[in-house]
Amino acid sequence: MSATVAAALKKIAVAVLTNKKLRRVVLGIILGIIIIIMMPMAAILSIFSGDIDIDTDRLQDIVMEEMSDEEKAKLQTVEDMMNAIESAMTEKGFTAERTKEAQVLYTLALYDYAKADDFVDKLIGCFAEDQTDEQLIAAVNAAFGTELKTEGYSKVMNSIRAKAINVSKFVDPETKNNVDLAEWAKQAYAKKWGYVYGTYGEVLNESILTTKISQFPEQVGENEEFIRQHWLGGRTADCIGLIKGYAWFNCETGQIEYRSNGVRDTGSDPMLDMATEKGTIDTMPDIPGIAVWMDGHIGIYVGDGQTIHAANTELGVIMTPLAQSGWTHWLKIPYITYLENTE
Repeated sequence: MSATVAAALKKIAVAVLTNKKLRRVVLGIILGIIIIIMMPMAAILSIFSGDIDIDTDRLQDIVMEEMSDEEKAKLQTVEDMMNAIESAMTEKGFTAERTKEAQVLYTLALYDYAKADDFVDKLIGCFAEDQTDEQLIAAVNAAFGTELKTEGYSKVMNSIRAKAINVSKFVDPETKNNVDLAEWAKQAYAKKWGYVYGTYGEVLNESILTTKISQFPEQVGENEEFIRQHWLGGRTADCIGLIKGYAWFNCETGQIEYRSNGVRDTGSDPMLDMATEKGTIDTMPDIPGIAVWMDGHIGIYVGDGQTIHAANTELGVIMTPLAQSGWTHWLKIPYITYLENTE
């Protein structure tokens, strides 16, 4: 297998397992319909690298029209198995991220074993809490007699993990609250989100980058080369976008929906003006999820004397000590509920 095709398959796997709607379309691609009949490899690579946007509904219609009955049956079998794995993992109490791991193993390594009646149970039995990739792959190899390598599996999963928002760590996904805002910021820092002016947590693809270059030629256009090299394909935000992304995030769909939840698009300085509870930094209460502010910049206090903020194009999302970051004011964000008991 050539390096180009291997890279394409990796991108396909990431796209499939992070977008349930796209999954059905891409499985059709795996069956060869689009590759053989309709689209050159360059176009396939562009889709999965985020270089172009696609109408998944229309693409699915086209794929299904070109499939034979036998191919449709194969596609349905794969889709059914993906759903069976999801149901079983959920029933066992595993997170959505762990479910994706099981689906990755099925699609890329264990497809030929899936005809066994006990396949799903055997696969789910390989999973345990607080498990490393190495431990998981060892369990899979023992259960199925395979010789999978941890390195290859980790490369695929790391691409998925870097973009995933783990809502299982939220205390109340139904509300927009300070504890989950702090957790949101911690995940952005841990997963090394980048900085692009005018963005708010979405995965930066070619379409978004082109739009932002047009909107902000100085802040984005002059940094295009650096952004392409470091941030394209990952999640990005600017300072206020890190907060707005959480406010607009739909925990059920996993999507950031612009101006949703009654939260308007505003900048960091107007945010301070809007706040009714605020003060100078020396009066700040020790409450995770409080915003910290300086002229033209805003961040999130996450507890233990630390703040997280989208700093600039070169640094991305960083963590800095509260006392050493130049913050001058604090504020309670108007659309965030501040929980009294966060234990």
